[in-house]
Amino acid sequence: MGDCDNGFDEMKLKKKVREIEEQFWLSKEVLMQVADDIEVMMQKGLKDQDSSFIKMLVSYVDSLPTGDEEGCFYALDLGGTNLRVMQVKLQGNRTIDLKSQSYTVPHKLKVGKLNVSILMQRSVCWFQELFDYIVDKVSIFIDKEEDDPKFKLLPGQKRELGFTFSFPVYQTRINSGTLLSWTKDYDIKEAIGKDMVEELTKALERRNLDMNVTALELPTSVMKQLNDTVGTLAGGRFYDSNVVAAVILGTGMNAAYVEKTENILKPYGVPPKSGQMVINTEWGNFNSSRLPLTVFDRALDDNSSNRGKQVLEKMLSGRYLGEIVRRILLWLAENAALFGDTIPPKLHEHYILGTDAVSAMHGDYSSDLDLVGECLEEILEITNISLEKKQLIVKICEMVATRGARLSAATILAILKRLGKDTASECETVVAVDGALFGKYQQFKSCLHRTLSEELLEEPVSKKVVLRQYKDASGIGAALVAASHSIYRHI
Repeated sequence: MGDCDNGFDEMKLKKKVREIEEQFWLSKEVLMQVADDIEVMMQKGLKDQDSSFIKMLVSYVDSLPTGDEEGCFYALDLGGTNLRVMQVKLQGNRTIDLKSQSYTVPHKLKVGKLNVSILMQRSVCWFQELFDYIVDKVSIFIDKEEDDPKFKLLPGQKRELGFTFSFPVYQTRINSGTLLSWTKDYDIKEAIGKDMVEELTKALERRNLDMNVTALELPTSVMKQLNDTVGTLAGGRFYDSNVVAAVILGTGMNAAYVEKTENILKPYGVPPKSGQMVINTEWGNFNSSRLPLTVFDRALDDNSSNRGKQVLEKMLSGRYLGEIVRRILLWLAENAALFGDTIPPKLHEHYILGTDAVSAMHGDYSSDLDLVGECLEEILEITNISLEKKQLIVKICEMVATRGARLSAATILAILKRLGKDTASECETVVAVDGALFGKYQQFKSCLHRTLSEELLEEPVSKKVVLRQYKDASGIGAALVAASHSIYRHI
């Protein structure tokens, strides 16, 4: 469609944009209040997760890697699209030899739509077929193992495997987790209520029978089931002993840190001898009366499948930033003739505008904002838009991303306060950060850094607090937790 200016009122449009900008700007005082509220809810979640928006889930990981671990360990990472299989050789002195292979999980395995006669012949359920597929890929990896004397198994010793399972589970120990629900296009109802580690172990046993000699080299493994945020913490700690927490800023958001067990007052089993426990905060679900929601946030939440939940995540994560920008553009098109007399039809399509496009437009520094024009044409089918309107669209991308980055800084301040790391210290305090929003959206990352170091932390503290991204930390984290909890670690 063309850029029709009939009925266009430049002053009205700019006034509307300024009004929206005021709604999205969060002052230092508001950020400090949000940080305080998050920290209070973290404390409540340690006492009773049902009384807090922040659940503070016990991970049952009570020790983290030191960097001195040695041995060959394996990791599985089952996500929404891919299955990743990894072999991690730990050589001490914080060095790793990593081999990995990714596979696209067939859609029919995600929803249990396989040939029923085949399932009956094999006496397996639909969800067991998924685990058989996983184990098939593991055994292919094992088949390609090189004979390395340094990592040779001792007689009677078993390979050990860390399992990153990116779906909601109820966990009662480190090697047990009951599936609560599926997300990310998975929908195998028969699996809900089953122990995922137990099902994977059964699949390994089935593969032993099927693979004969090759499979006999793959005995039932010691499983460590892991949340990806906890994996990032483990990966970060392996490389740097000063890592105190991990934060995920990607499609979703989350954080994990090490808590003293004496502060965990809700029941979770026998306290570990280490006196510490990694807590998976699940703080994307945070909500508070002091969290300044705009009309666009409320509309997004009202139209979501999990209304009233993950409110903080909906304000700042990669899954939602593009959708917030789309809603603002649509509102301006309807109320201030942003695109002339006609409302671009594509603007009505929910989630058509991704955060990757927002990042690209926000980062367009060309004189004519050509990249902005390309994004609008390719995604929204809007053509011939003026430079002035392109500049307004970049401004909208900036205000949405800035709010998200500043809120992210407030969440990190909350975890520093929880750990007592918001005061001056001689040692460096490192927060391991992972996720595409932090890793690929440079303006978001820079704003987060500035807000935390220049506004929320006093200067002596800010010089000691470092946000650091470690390559593949979450991927290798499962194997590292398997190593730090190995049943052979004292041999």
